[in-house]
Amino acid sequence: MKLFLIAILSSLIVGCNILSQKSNSEIESDLYKNIEINRENKPFYLSNVNDSIVIYKLRNKNLDSLSVNILKAEAEFYPKKSNQTIANTQLFYKNSTDLDFLTIPFKYRPKQKDFPNQFTTNLNGAVYLGRRTDFYKITYHKNPFSLYERKISHYAFSYGIFTGLGGSNINPSLTNENINKEYDGLVWSKGIAGIIGINNFTVGLAIGIDDLMDENNKYWIYQQKIWYGLTFGLNLN
Repeated sequence: MKLFLIAILSSLIVGCNILSQKSNSEIESDLYKNIEINRENKPFYLSNVNDSIVIYKLRNKNLDSLSVNILKAEAEFYPKKSNQTIANTQLFYKNSTDLDFLTIPFKYRPKQKDFPNQFTTNLNGAVYLGRRTDFYKITYHKNPFSLYERKISHYAFSYGIFTGLGGSNINPSLTNENINKEYDGLVWSKGIAGIIGINNFTVGLAIGIDDLMDENNKYWIYQQKIWYGLTFGLNLN
């Protein structure tokens, strides 16, 4: 259990450090929301072209008339560098559907009857579908040359469900001595996960259950028993 907690904490600390340093060029031009910009919480359009960020306040979210909205919209400019301070810090966000491919390298399985807690490292792969929120914060910091440089901090959070396949060691001890051989069995995993985004990668925690996909599933002590895991992933959308 201690090793599992150490692995989780180490991964999350590294992930949070990377989160705060997302490249400015990776912010997509898209519709966002920001209560500070528009207290009615209507969407606005963020344009990121040639590393220059312009925020247009829109009257509605009609994408068909987006170009017309922009022509009539009030705009705020956030250059990469400025010779005067820009005190107006902005925090904006957008929601989206999150489709990821996850690997689950670690699983912690609680005690089952006389069998102790287990920390397993069989590699598992799964498809994840969830709800994601990306946050971006624009601030300016003075450099040694008295220029104010733009900094954009990025944070992403997601929660959802996953399903996939993996492997698990099957032996007499894990089947209450009902079999006399040892092998790697195919398991079907499914459950829920909460993740944080790191650019196109993700790291998070999962809670799931496994089904052994062969005739020994009726003996396996972990059949449909809850486990806790650490996940890494690649964003597919």
